[in-house]
Amino acid sequence: MKWPRRRGKRLRAGQYFARGVAFLVFIAIVGTVRSVWALNNLSAARADIIDELGPANLAAQDLSIAMLDQETGVRGFVLSGKESFLDPYRDGRRRADDALQRLEGSLRFDSVQPYRRNIDAVASAARDWELNFADQTIAQASSNPGGPRSIAQVEAGKAQFDRFRATVRELTAQLTPARAKARTALRDNARIVQFWVIFTGVVILLSLALVARTLRKQMVFPLQGLAARVRDVARGDFNRPVHSDGAAEVVELAEDVESMRARIVAELAALQTAEADLRRSNQELEQFAYVASHDLQEPLRKVASFCQLLQQRYGGQLDARADQYIGFAVDGAQRMQDLINDLLAFSRVGRMEQPHTEVDTGQLVERVRADLSRAIEESGAEVVVDGELPVVHGDASLLRLVFQNLIGNAIKFRSEAAPRVDLSAERDGADWRFRVADNGIGIDAEYAERIFVIFQRLHPRSQYEGTGIGLAMCRKVVEYHGGKMWLDTGSTTGTGSTFYFTLPAEAADTESR
Repeated sequence: MKWPRRRGKRLRAGQYFARGVAFLVFIAIVGTVRSVWALNNLSAARADIIDELGPANLAAQDLSIAMLDQETGVRGFVLSGKESFLDPYRDGRRRADDALQRLEGSLRFDSVQPYRRNIDAVASAARDWELNFADQTIAQASSNPGGPRSIAQVEAGKAQFDRFRATVRELTAQLTPARAKARTALRDNARIVQFWVIFTGVVILLSLALVARTLRKQMVFPLQGLAARVRDVARGDFNRPVHSDGAAEVVELAEDVESMRARIVAELAALQTAEADLRRSNQELEQFAYVASHDLQEPLRKVASFCQLLQQRYGGQLDARADQYIGFAVDGAQRMQDLINDLLAFSRVGRMEQPHTEVDTGQLVERVRADLSRAIEESGAEVVVDGELPVVHGDASLLRLVFQNLIGNAIKFRSEAAPRVDLSAERDGADWRFRVADNGIGIDAEYAERIFVIFQRLHPRSQYEGTGIGLAMCRKVVEYHGGKMWLDTGSTTGTGSTFYFTLPAEAADTESR
């Protein structure tokens, strides 16, 4: 029966694959977008710390140190009047200018823009102290070394420097939490990048595992089960239904195989029924032929006996026509006896089984040569065995009949030349293939099958005697032994005939003798 189709729509393997790939692509895109976003934030936080806020804070610290060196140099020069005390001032002035340039240059960054007012205040306080106190104080001390300094001037310079320090402290107080916030953002974005990389990798691995599991469940395992059932059917278990689960292609394939199996089962049942009918018909036909020919023997013998008595007693006493009629009757009765005997022999093949034994076909050919010695001698025939003939397993009497018919036909259907029969055998896989070739009149290829039909003749009886059953008998004997027999259609009329037939070899290599 045909396995019923399962209800419900099943996905095809391509759809499973497409959905798996689409999910993986989606996860990869989401993970990539989130990772890129986190990387951009990470880069921005890194730039804030390393390239923007950090340099600004460092420049403010450098400026504070340089200004302190200037203040120390000015104070030492004023108190001592020695020019060497101006060296720290000059170096501090140079470093202060560089620090101011870097600090003001950091304003080009967006992260430093919120602190522009503080930076401008620091720069203004530094320049105010340098121009309005340091430069004037150094000029006065240079023009009047050791001269007195007013308390108001000293206090004004101290106030200016304190104001500078206050602006630096305020700027530093604002940059420090900004840098801390940037460091926190840097750490957070680094964790986010790490999370999304790990998350995407884990999800992709889990998705691949899920896709692999789905493919194994929907394709691999169902195909393995289907293959096992198909192998069971191929080994002959035709009653085993073939069905499968899984993807739509696998289910459809199983349904197609099940449909094919059901047809095979139906056709096999019909074939077995036809074979049984044919076997029964053949048995009945063989039984009928055997019984009919056997039952015809007795009345035919009477007819033949009385015809022969008439011929013996009244031969020459009646007119010539009566003698001719009696001759026809005797000849017809004799031919009928020959046909019945051949029919009996044909029907006995395979019915009266004899135990199969090892048969040396070389010795068998020698016995056939002895049986046909008179015909061989009268015709001048030559029977040649090429090489050694093998030992086979079979019925010696039936196999002897095959060689006797083939060699006898070669002598009977000879050409003007002296008959020559060549026999040989060679191994052909699990069989021995025999070859029997002659130089007789040959057989047209169009009659290659007709000659093996019972009672079929290619020549009139007046030209060649016989009943036309010999080759049919040979093929039946060969097929009874599990072999095949055929005419080599490469032969043409006038060049002789070549017959081939096969006989199974034993399981072990049969030794030639």
